[in-house]
Amino acid sequence: MQTTKTLIFRAAVAIMAIGMLFWFSQKNRTVTVDGGFRMTMGTVARIMVTAENQQQADKAINAAVDEIFHIDELMSDYDPNSQLSKVNRHGFDQPVPVDAELFEVLTVAKLYSCLSEGAFDITIGPVVQLWRKASENNIAPTADALQKAKECVGYKNLILDAEKQTVQFAKDGMFLDLGGIAKGYAIDKAIEILQNAGMKGAMVDIGGDLRCFGMPANGKQHWLIGLQDPGDDEKILLTLNMDNMAVATSGDYRRFVVIDDQKHSHIVNPATADSANDLSSVTLIAPTATAADALATAVTVLGNKKGLDLINKIENTEAILLDANQTKKHTKTLGADQYIQND
Repeated sequence: MQTTKTLIFRAAVAIMAIGMLFWFSQKNRTVTVDGGFRMTMGTVARIMVTAENQQQADKAINAAVDEIFHIDELMSDYDPNSQLSKVNRHGFDQPVPVDAELFEVLTVAKLYSCLSEGAFDITIGPVVQLWRKASENNIAPTADALQKAKECVGYKNLILDAEKQTVQFAKDGMFLDLGGIAKGYAIDKAIEILQNAGMKGAMVDIGGDLRCFGMPANGKQHWLIGLQDPGDDEKILLTLNMDNMAVATSGDYRRFVVIDDQKHSHIVNPATADSANDLSSVTLIAPTATAADALATAVTVLGNKKGLDLINKIENTEAILLDANQTKKHTKTLGADQYIQND
């Protein structure tokens, strides 16, 4: 017959076990919080997180959104009061001091310009401005105007002084355009904030460019990313299984203008001063959204063969390309299959 002491001991152990199970379940309990849609950087942003509780998630999401808005305020060439606009106005006359974030993105952009041998070039602004006016007026720029604008393009003429944190132009008429990298950079900074806030996982999406980390939403095994069929807005061509990676897609099917029955993409080839139209869609998978954003632009300009050659040389980076004339058929880098979900 069990003694009273034995019964008390066993009861105590059982209570402790129940308490430990409750503590463990609470500790590992997560919620998925969708931050909703916010307009920024000329497009729509969305943040989704997995967290211990709603309050923690909301606080982290708000901080990440604030950082995205801050970067947009720094780097928009549409806003005359942004630091980027001030650089564009005064960069030839004198060195212009800028905040650490703008200096960082310019430094990284110059590195990707060099890596891609100018296929990605943030000094493409003079040409982009011409095509923006062409879109508004529905009149193509003259060959003479394009030639003059092209002569002002060249990342080697961008002078960055790391010690003084200043930006200067070596040539008059230069104009920076961060449209091919600012979104990616904003995503990376938002991810950094979410990680530091203790989120178990998150995905930050700005205009279809995104990065994710950690525990996927709603108990899924991976973060699932759908690649849109350029020929059908409602059809998903491929689904990617993503973990701790970034994805950026560039293409001529979202933003373009038709002038004199000729389609012109918003992505401009610095070598020709005209749009890059050989590829309908380029999807880049990379460790950071900054890298994915810049390289997606570079590959769009380089085209299929040269683009794949470039990405195959870069570690932990993959690409999926859709030809403008054969959008149902895709080519890809050697390691892209590891991310493509099999039906």
